[in-house]
Amino acid sequence: MNQVWLRVAQLEDADAIAQLVNRAFQVERFFIEGDRINPGAVRELLRKGKFLLAEQSGALAGCVYLEPHGDRCYLGLLSVDPGRQRSGLGTLLMGAAEEDCRAAGARGIDLQIVSLRTELPGYYRRLGYEENGTAPFPASAQPKQPCYFIRMSKELG
Repeated sequence: MNQVWLRVAQLEDADAIAQLVNRAFQVERFFIEGDRINPGAVRELLRKGKFLLAEQSGALAGCVYLEPHGDRCYLGLLSVDPGRQRSGLGTLLMGAAEEDCRAAGARGIDLQIVSLRTELPGYYRRLGYEENGTAPFPASAQPKQPCYFIRMSKELG
């Protein structure tokens, strides 16, 4: 893998983050229409949490969102540019996210994935996450197929 630089996103990164997330989440078009996020929503998330960015060869290659919730962190929007997927970049970002949460004093990380993304539970299990429940998928998103969220967590040591 070429040299990867990690940094915390700034407000001026919102457009690039939205573009990256939407490219990475095109795989979900089989059950949901439209973009996953827009720059305004990214800016709103940056008010509550932060994005860790991975840059490679001068371009934004990946990101992950972290939001503190007491002694835990919520992790979401893990995104890797489609041309760089399966290169280990997502796993690198997950490790950086976990370290960031530990450094902030978090005891655990929680995430949720859409049930229709059948490849994801195994990926997160390999990283030490365990399933611990479900949550409804928002009807306002108008999915083309019935689905729900699978909740997963990892305790940080």
